[in-house]
Amino acid sequence: MMKTIKKPELLLPAGSKEKLDYAIHYGADAVYLGMVDFSLRAMRKGELITIDNLKECIELAHSMNKKVYLTLNIFAYNNDIKKMIESAERINDAKPDAILFSDFGVYNLIKKYMPEIPLHVSTQTNILNYEAVKFWQDLGAERVVLSRDLSLDQISEIKNKVPDMEYEVFIHGAQCVSFSGRCLISDYMTKGERKANHGNCSQSCRWSYKLVEETREGEYFDIEENGQGTHILSPKDLALINYLPELIDIGIDSFKIEGRTKSLYYVSAVAKVYRKAIDDYLTTGTINKEKNYNEIIKIGNRGYTTGFYLHKPDSEGYSYDISKGLAGADCLCVFLDKVGDKYKVLTKNKFLLNDEIEIITPDECFRAKVTKITDEKEKEEKPLSNTNDVSLIELSQGPKDYKYALARTIGVKNLR
Repeated sequence: MMKTIKKPELLLPAGSKEKLDYAIHYGADAVYLGMVDFSLRAMRKGELITIDNLKECIELAHSMNKKVYLTLNIFAYNNDIKKMIESAERINDAKPDAILFSDFGVYNLIKKYMPEIPLHVSTQTNILNYEAVKFWQDLGAERVVLSRDLSLDQISEIKNKVPDMEYEVFIHGAQCVSFSGRCLISDYMTKGERKANHGNCSQSCRWSYKLVEETREGEYFDIEENGQGTHILSPKDLALINYLPELIDIGIDSFKIEGRTKSLYYVSAVAKVYRKAIDDYLTTGTINKEKNYNEIIKIGNRGYTTGFYLHKPDSEGYSYDISKGLAGADCLCVFLDKVGDKYKVLTKNKFLLNDEIEIITPDECFRAKVTKITDEKEKEEKPLSNTNDVSLIELSQGPKDYKYALARTIGVKNLR
């Protein structure tokens, strides 16, 4: 059965040029990225996206006929406004397909200095109703990113009331404890040094807290929710992999994945599973829910929830026991090159000779055995490849195309 409904865009995060490249090859129709000065997600390590390499990144995506949306969605101070004016000419020259914004002052700058670039309204503006959509439509916006605090029924009503607007919704990734991510906890807890709405969130909601009674100084008591732990503000991650049919039928234009600061493996694996689920539904009218879920639990998570989409979240929507996401499968290596019948790999997590591993590529997923490991120059055989090693390996079965191939552990650990 072939669905006649419009195919939605799969929108992936691009925290670096490399992640942009992998996201697209693993199935993204578009990516969103932010420069370090104006983004809500400032990278701490790796290749940063700046005004100097912005055009290069956008041109790479355009060369593959994919779109790039630039995030200028900080809540801007006076100094930020000055920096944006200074950057406007180079942003125009880079030709992003749209700019995401949340601040009214930034909106004014875009209209004045970058009037040809389409406007997408960030989820930070808390769009919860159809009148808000009409407001932004009247101001020239082509797309709105709806708040994560909406149910499927509310989204459907908004779409029906204002059908001639593009709609983008989050479908996977970390969630903020605050309303549409407009959080001040980090600002307070770090005395203003880590501003959440300025790309520098300290993730205070992920910290472990204890209770102090004011007359008992120095006595700390555990805060427990059903004995589960003390991470009382830390939401589980959003995962709508098995509810894509409902969103597709509503007519959502773009499905957004969170995670610009997450790993290359995360970006690749999550793109692969969501790409297949979307395509399966559009071509067959159904999805394999069990298989989909078994794939997403291999990706780093704090446990999964459907957020507000199906019902109002309760205590089951919080991750009380851990603050960081745990992967069900560890990424073992990234394939760099092929030398004869051997593969040159960069090791992310240690693996051993004779280990059975799972290899994923944009087109494949299969198991193979590591039959030989040598150093990069093939001078010495090794019993293992350690984290950060560059090694040559032989496999019982290799990928048809090694470029963009990754290897991970088999099975699922850290099942939550």
